[in-house]
Amino acid sequence: MMRTIKTEIINWLQSKRRAINLFIGLSAVVIYEVMRAYYRPFIYTNGINDFYIADTLGNSLGTIATVFVFVSVLGTDHAKDIFLIRTVTIAVIVYELAHPLLGKTIDPLDIIATVVAGIFSEILYRVIHRS
Repeated sequence: MMRTIKTEIINWLQSKRRAINLFIGLSAVVIYEVMRAYYRPFIYTNGINDFYIADTLGNSLGTIATVFVFVSVLGTDHAKDIFLIRTVTIAVIVYELAHPLLGKTIDPLDIIATVVAGIFSEILYRVIHRS
């Protein structure tokens, strides 16, 4: 039993597909944090119209990060990975729609950003992991 778990962990850590997915997810987090610290304040301070990119950074890059980290951790094959991408995207949308329960308003732009990021994530996944 213990040997099987150890073997599974080693196999998981050595999986190129999982490593790529985890790298993409963590890169999205880093890009978000940099843009939140520098880009967003610059846009707001200077009153620049960036077509709501600064406003929806959390949802767009957050969705990409969430999708790829989940796929890295839970994905086992191409079909399950695609299912996870779509499921995680829908879960983020449901979270946005549940905002009134948290005392916040629903932001339609965040929902749109989540959908676009989910579609982008699936396209990126398919391009990177072609069979």
